Amino acid sequence: MAKRMQAPSLAEQAYKAIEELIITLQLPPGMALSESSLSESLEIGRTPIREALQRLAMEGLVSIVPKRGVFVSETNILTQLRLLELRREVQRLLARLAAERATVEERAKFANIEAGLTQAAAEHDEKLFSQLDRELDERMWDAARNEFIVKTMSLMRGLSRRFWFEHYRRTGDLPLAAKLHAKIAKAISQGKPADAAAASDRLIDYIESFSRETIEK
Repeated sequence: MAKRMQAPSLAEQAYKAIEELIITLQLPPGMALSESSLSESLEIGRTPIREALQRLAMEGLVSIVPKRGVFVSETNILTQLRLLELRREVQRLLARLAAERATVEERAKFANIEAGLTQAAAEHDEKLFSQLDRELDERMWDAARNEFIVKTMSLMRGLSRRFWFEHYRRTGDLPLAAKLHAKIAKAISQGKPADAAAASDRLIDYIESFSRETIEK
């Protein structure tokens, strides 16, 4: 966990920047990516960019095709549903452990996240929701004190968030999603493991329902 206190490496900076561009569809599915163009636009050298793309390939957000190049991966509802099967179980454990193990200082931060998500729900604030969604994940990872859960969840987060951004304007409910995330943050801030696990299940119930609705629209 001490690793998070260090300044992020250039490869980490590149990874986070490219991941966010992919998740928010500024780099849409199927788009060919150029190391040199990304290096120029992000003002980061090509070696860190290459390392970031390799990491994103491991997470399924890009595809590296020999002799053709690097492409943003396509989204797929069946992949999303299979991912949710695993995410439900791992995130429930993550939420429970975070509620059990968070320090007093961490609980205060979860309370702040809850307040922010409640505000995002009331104001339909997409940007604030996206920011706090990521922060909630990372705070939970820290509070759970289990590096294996962190590695597993990090492999799923990008694909899940991108699917939401691609479809939520047609079939999603941003205020409801923000409120469901807020309930997880609240349970953790209050040190209630069972409530945190239940809130996590309710969130995944909604995400699964939302995902299935994309087939029908």
